Amino acid sequence: MRTGTVAAIVCCSALIMARPARAQTDYYNTDAGRPVLIEDAYPLERRGFELQVAPVRLSRARGGAYTWGVEPELAYGFANRAHIEIGVPIAYATRAGARGAAGISGVDLSVLYNLNAETRIPALAVVAEVLLPVGRFGPPRAYPSVKGIMTRTFPVARVHLNAQYTFGQAITSTVAGPIGAAAQNVEVSRWLAGAAIDRTLALQSLLMTAELYARKPLDVSEDVEWNSGVGVRYQLTPRWAMDGGVGRNLTGPAQAWYLTAGGAYAFGLPWSAR
Repeated sequence: MRTGTVAAIVCCSALIMARPARAQTDYYNTDAGRPVLIEDAYPLERRGFELQVAPVRLSRARGGAYTWGVEPELAYGFANRAHIEIGVPIAYATRAGARGAAGISGVDLSVLYNLNAETRIPALAVVAEVLLPVGRFGPPRAYPSVKGIMTRTFPVARVHLNAQYTFGQAITSTVAGPIGAAAQNVEVSRWLAGAAIDRTLALQSLLMTAELYARKPLDVSEDVEWNSGVGVRYQLTPRWAMDGGVGRNLTGPAQAWYLTAGGAYAFGLPWSAR
């Protein structure tokens, strides 16, 4: 009983003493999909944690097919200028006159390393990522990818460039109905390239961003897709940053509209302050 009581007190004290990471500045960091897909070149601070809490994506394609997606993620700054991240995308899809289907769409592991701080040259970063074949809607095999990121700050805005390539065998869609629609929530691309521009309102702790990118799906039957989106990220409290966005597939068979919303909780452990 005494041992259990002491352990409970220690755990509660650790949670109470947990220090905020990047206090009141998390809104400035754009992660992939938060609120737009194109991200910046900056990592999570060393020994800091960030929990992506219930990031939701709703899309509606032609024909009235709806897809709900949620991808909780946890990131940890394990070194200077580097962080590791794990996410578990979950999808739910439904069509008119048909029952819905839900399932895990894989497990996403990634490591980001920032090559340099921005000076006369832009900030550069590389990302190594792998999508594991886990869950009902997961890919048929593991798909590793590599991404390059560039961020340049100007007096009125920041500009970000992303380029990503995925290795592995091409796939062919053979699944129809809600299951096929939900599987599309995992946007595995042979390659992806795009740009984003954002502007911050520091006094309001608000970031506004817009993006345009092209992607070639791994599905050999699909052509290159063009996509656009806009979003905002707002620092609600020193630890909480909220975001939301809207976008559209400009080309492709679905040409779906989508909405995103979520929150990020940044924290650090008390014994990692040094």
